[in-house]
Amino acid sequence: MSASEGRQSGPGAGEGDLALDIRDCGHGIHAIDTGFVRPLFDASHLIVEAGRAAFVDVGTNDSVARLLAALDVLGLARAAVDWVILTHVHLDHAGGAGELMRHLPSARLVVHPRGARHMIDPRQLFAGVAAVYGEEVARRDYRELRPVDASRVVEAPEGFVLELSGRPLRFLDTPGHARHHVCIWDEASRSFFTGDTFGLCYPDLASDRGPFVMPTTTPVQFDPPALKASVDRLLGFEPRAMLLTHYSRVTDVERLAGELLARVDASVATARAVDGAPDRHARLVAELGAQLVDQIRAHGCELPADRVRELLALDLELNAQGLEVWLDRGRR
Repeated sequence: MSASEGRQSGPGAGEGDLALDIRDCGHGIHAIDTGFVRPLFDASHLIVEAGRAAFVDVGTNDSVARLLAALDVLGLARAAVDWVILTHVHLDHAGGAGELMRHLPSARLVVHPRGARHMIDPRQLFAGVAAVYGEEVARRDYRELRPVDASRVVEAPEGFVLELSGRPLRFLDTPGHARHHVCIWDEASRSFFTGDTFGLCYPDLASDRGPFVMPTTTPVQFDPPALKASVDRLLGFEPRAMLLTHYSRVTDVERLAGELLARVDASVATARAVDGAPDRHARLVAELGAQLVDQIRAHGCELPADRVRELLALDLELNAQGLEVWLDRGRR
């Protein structure tokens, strides 16, 4: 089942003025559109087992109302949520965690050991985001980051297992996109919650062949060999599906993995080709854009090239920045 199947309540459904999009992914897993950027861009996944629940990634502060409304639609009390799990602490995944935890009296927050301190004291995290986007944009998009009390934070190193009402969720340390990234193996569905490790699969770019996958090389910790090794680790579990934050459940895992790894290599080659140019950043954004348009065309997606560039404008900018950080780090 793809993200476009199994819709439980569509845009316009829900409470008050919220436009909720909740999709049934099977095995008690629901994909909730967080409302960040555009529809079907950023998902929070809610796992429900025997009346208890866990969120995996939560979007931004502005997403919290949608997540709480989704609990209401699904008939779950706030106190039924035992866990808020973060794949990593980039703010499209974790920005709303502190605010959400204020509404969930039973929940504990689970995060990679490298990310825990940023949830307890998010000032440095916000400063890093402001350095990338600018202070004004960071304030507009992410607002004030609320800290999480240290007593409610659980660190999840490699091999950590938590149980949701007897349902084991196993954590793998999966660097490459970020050094504080985990992927979560759910044996019940034989699926991984992949955050950004398994790339981006926006529904707009799908074709009759299925989803189109692309890497996310955002600053500041992109590491191509580590990312490829992390993807290979995930494949070793022979998963039936991957649950991506951007965006939700995909199958045909072997095909997507092969294409993702090839596109990581292509992005790296493009970055190396323009390295040293006086207009390196502009050329890199342009070259990555042309490369993706060609790949998307070959995939059978019929969106006009201008629309593809519009949809991917933010990704192209951030991917170029991340590749440049990686190039410069290699010279130190």
